[in-house]
Amino acid sequence: MLHVRYNNGYTAIYRHLSGFVSPIKERVDNYQYENETWEVSITPDSTEYPLHAGQQIAWSGNTGYSFGPHLHMDLFETESGDYVDALPFYKHLIKDTRAPAIQSIMFFPQAGKGVVNGKEKRQTFTPGQMKPIEAWGLIGAGIKAYDYMDGANNRCGVHTVSLSVDDKEVFRSVVDHFSANESRMIYSWTYNTYMKSFIEPGNKLRMLQAFNDQNGLIAIDEERDYRFKYELKDLYGNTSRYQFIVRGKPQSIAQPDYTGKYYLNRDKVNSISEPGLELHIPKESLYDNVLLNYNVRIDSESIANTYQLNDEPIPMQTYGDLYIGVRNKTVADTTKYYIAGVGKNGKTTSLGGKYANGFVQTRVRELGTFTVKVDTVPPQITAVTPERWRSTGKIIFKITEKETDIASYRGTVDGKYVPFGWEIMTNRIIYQVSPLKVKKGVKHTVELVVTDECGNKGTITIDTIL
Repeated sequence: MLHVRYNNGYTAIYRHLSGFVSPIKERVDNYQYENETWEVSITPDSTEYPLHAGQQIAWSGNTGYSFGPHLHMDLFETESGDYVDALPFYKHLIKDTRAPAIQSIMFFPQAGKGVVNGKEKRQTFTPGQMKPIEAWGLIGAGIKAYDYMDGANNRCGVHTVSLSVDDKEVFRSVVDHFSANESRMIYSWTYNTYMKSFIEPGNKLRMLQAFNDQNGLIAIDEERDYRFKYELKDLYGNTSRYQFIVRGKPQSIAQPDYTGKYYLNRDKVNSISEPGLELHIPKESLYDNVLLNYNVRIDSESIANTYQLNDEPIPMQTYGDLYIGVRNKTVADTTKYYIAGVGKNGKTTSLGGKYANGFVQTRVRELGTFTVKVDTVPPQITAVTPERWRSTGKIIFKITEKETDIASYRGTVDGKYVPFGWEIMTNRIIYQVSPLKVKKGVKHTVELVVTDECGNKGTITIDTIL
């Protein structure tokens, strides 16, 4: 990626590039070879690389999680560091006559305080097909919505969302700026693909505003119709409106069972201690108080118990320290153990970790389901069409790592380091052969060593003419 500071008070970050243009290219190339690293961090003098309008500085690429070459640009205020919406700078170049559209509405009955259609659980409804919703007590609303532009199939985020009840605005979101410290709070604002129209106590996102005493939550406490209206607007002024009725109807509200093992208070330091499990959460890590749906699955033959801290992952603003005990040491080398997050489908994701005194320790930023696994299998490396390396000038390997993640890799030609780049989306590691470093038309020895998070090393060596 490339940072460019402009003289208007803004700085842009251009990401997912495939290469730089001279003279930056030579600076990066030399650094990579001299320091034997693909990743570089260079901060030039402010006057070293002056730019002018229309000058090419890099090539777009596909190094991020995408499906084709593209340019990812972040724009932020140089002085404050706040990220800002870049569209106003390009508005005159883009045609947009299409208004944002709601796909679905979700209600969030508050535990022990509200109910919707006789249920305390979240429920979704489709606009245009909604009969009056019956509710009682304290509830929240949220929407799944997207914006669109002329001549494009992309789905975009919605710039402004406003929720009014009985013609009084109770909530508004304006996606125009946020700081890096606030970015994690988006997990509190959203639930899967839905944007909440209320603010949890620990969420300090400045993009969100509530105009009632319940942070955007709605008190349905009268037997009457409450008129809800959503208004969605993009930067061009294209606007859509959705109205529906929530009918106040007294219904019994079940009280949460606070006798459960763990009720976490966001204003306090929280700790969980179980046989084979320790978790320590700093104060104000949580966005709201939470009653955990805790469970443990014990298997006498497994490496460790599987601990469900909650049946749905709960995001946190800061890290908590998690320790899980190893019941059965299936391998003697303790560097092979790691903590894994377990999804609802049973799929596991490596969260890393280090073994000490019978426990594996790592840091987590959500409360979900965890266990300990072992990885003794090295990454698998496959040469991709080596017969074409000479004609294309590219050496390509594909990496398969089933357990943990790739920690490092190193490629050489005839024993000398060359900078391979890693395409995360395709799991390919590629070296663009430099004729200044590698003689063409003669046989060379190409070697790639890939190491995973548990220290397992995979190696491939190929003799070929480049």
